[in-house]
Amino acid sequence: MKQLILSLAVIFLISGWAPVMGQTTKYFGQQVPNTLDANGTQLTLNGAGLREKYWIDLYVGSLFVKTKTSDAKKVITTDEPMAIRLQIVSGMITSDKMIEACKEGFAKAAKDGYRTSQAKIDQFINIFKMNEIVSGNNYNIIYTPGTGVQVYLNNKLKDTITGLDFKKALFGIWFCKEPADEDLMEGMLGLD
Repeated sequence: MKQLILSLAVIFLISGWAPVMGQTTKYFGQQVPNTLDANGTQLTLNGAGLREKYWIDLYVGSLFVKTKTSDAKKVITTDEPMAIRLQIVSGMITSDKMIEACKEGFAKAAKDGYRTSQAKIDQFINIFKMNEIVSGNNYNIIYTPGTGVQVYLNNKLKDTITGLDFKKALFGIWFCKEPADEDLMEGMLGLD
């Protein structure tokens, strides 16, 4: 039986087919999926970037869309399935630091007119309060019209926050005029 499994593995590798080959692209030392499922809609990797603070790598952020774009405003305002993936690469980022960064990000997005209720912001922030962030965590933030924003931690659904208003404010953290990190935004928009 072991010989059969080994033989099949060799055949798959020689033929160029293997379940994991070609399904990810490496960014900043992290394997980022080339596609992501948003409640039945196949999204394509638009781009990825690195969130840094004080020269410390914090996470790799990637954007998934139906149609590739380099337009930040379109990413914020479009009412169609899309997703942001955060792959935590540092033990320096804690839940408390992420919560503070989110609060700052929501405030900056609000300056651009992308506002949502405090109750929805609190609901989102509560995800980080209940689940301490550790290096290696992966957050999938998936927006689907009619459903809202679903937040997954390591592929487990943690919460759903409804409304296009919330999606705009949340995506504004990374794509407003004062984004969390300019280089990260450019990477996610495929501009770097």
